[in-house]
Amino acid sequence: MTLTFNELREIKDRLPHGAIRKIAEDLNMNEETVRNYFGGANYREGESVGIHFGPGPNGGIVTIDDTTILDMAKQMTEETVSQN
Repeated sequence: MTLTFNELREIKDRLPHGAIRKIAEDLNMNEETVRNYFGGANYREGESVGIHFGPGPNGGIVTIDDTTILDMAKQMTEETVSQN
């Protein structure tokens, strides 16, 4: 899957409070790894997981090998919107 960095950050910014922690717990990974997935850069505490950043418009191009985290984030966002 390919999207722009700005699109990825918009998805992250729409997440409800505590969503990063919930995703990390559900996938048994470090919270910083999930933050790195959304453009963070704390590789002392977290890892890189199947996401690649490159130059391009709108903050750059992001290529995602494994969309599990992205899919969970989109689902959480949709659930939050439908509850409000």
